[in-house]
Amino acid sequence: MGKQKISPEGFVITTTVAACILGTAYWSEQTVNVGGNTGHAAESLVQDTFTAYLLEEEPEENAEENGDEKDYIKWVEFHVTSEAMKQAYQYDLDTYDGDVHLNWVDLLAYLGAKYGGDFSRYRSSDLAETAEKLQMGELSVKELEDTMEYFAYYREAYGAVLDGMVGEYRLEQSDGSMKSFYGLKAFNPIAKGFPYSDYDDFGVSRSYGYRRNHLGHDMMGQVGTPVIAVESGVISALGWNQYGGWRIGIDSFDKKRYYYYAHLRQNRPYAEGLKEGDVVQAGDVIGYLGRTGYSSEENVNNIDEYHLHFGLQLIFDESQREGNHEIWVSGYELVRFLSMNRSEAVRNDATKEWTRKYAFVDPAAEAYLKENQKTHSE
Repeated sequence: MGKQKISPEGFVITTTVAACILGTAYWSEQTVNVGGNTGHAAESLVQDTFTAYLLEEEPEENAEENGDEKDYIKWVEFHVTSEAMKQAYQYDLDTYDGDVHLNWVDLLAYLGAKYGGDFSRYRSSDLAETAEKLQMGELSVKELEDTMEYFAYYREAYGAVLDGMVGEYRLEQSDGSMKSFYGLKAFNPIAKGFPYSDYDDFGVSRSYGYRRNHLGHDMMGQVGTPVIAVESGVISALGWNQYGGWRIGIDSFDKKRYYYYAHLRQNRPYAEGLKEGDVVQAGDVIGYLGRTGYSSEENVNNIDEYHLHFGLQLIFDESQREGNHEIWVSGYELVRFLSMNRSEAVRNDATKEWTRKYAFVDPAAEAYLKENQKTHSE
């Protein structure tokens, strides 16, 4: 069966298919347990300016006995621009069936290593020149890794953010049939057709409870706006959080990303029937925009403006999942990039619930469910 590639503008093309670095990190100082619900306090984090090794060594249990050491990334700043993501994605899409398929994260890792992570220096010609050499066989990704000092770091760091967002999927057509595609399979957090406004607010000051920095991206909109799962994954947190109000936490299948959706609607915050442990597909309606939070009492509207708090946490080791070493990255440029792919939702007038208009099947979700079923049957 032929697959189709989707360009950033939505056109369909048929095909057959460690050195030390001084930086600023935002790390958690606590998790919050309110009313029995323990979860990430995504907005309860403080700023820590520090000198950090890109890859630090952490002794494992019994490391002294076996001599093994555990290496993992301790700090990431994600400053890749939406323009750079679009250009890299287009190369990935255009070369999918070619002799040399260019992976968009490899291309962005090249730019990250070239710019030292500073994408204010981004020039499309830099990527175009290297992409051409890769396609012509004059250069390989292995050579980039061998010759660029920090390529491996940026590949792992940017991969932790982006690796689950492009690939094969199946999408329902207007006649009810399912068709296979290759392309962007992650979605903007706000449903198609619903207005919102935003700006780059990552790291700005917050004062509820105590002074801290804002570790997320706020998207202002209308109450009841359907909130969309950016990536397929597993519901790992659902319930009330003192800071985030009614919130949802979703783990990616590779457990590298934790998506945090907060300040959901009062009284009916979630999509009907949603519960912890559920597998959701990218583009599913998971909840509704509101302004709950900033209260130890549940179901309280204490946020001044209706908005979605969208947070993205990276996890390279389980010790970073909760506690003093959480890594949160800015979602502003990512959301701008994902604005090209917004999930369309329809309303059931009887139940007043919104659901996605067209069925979507992510092979990663199928594989997870199959493996999970196999594990439970053994």
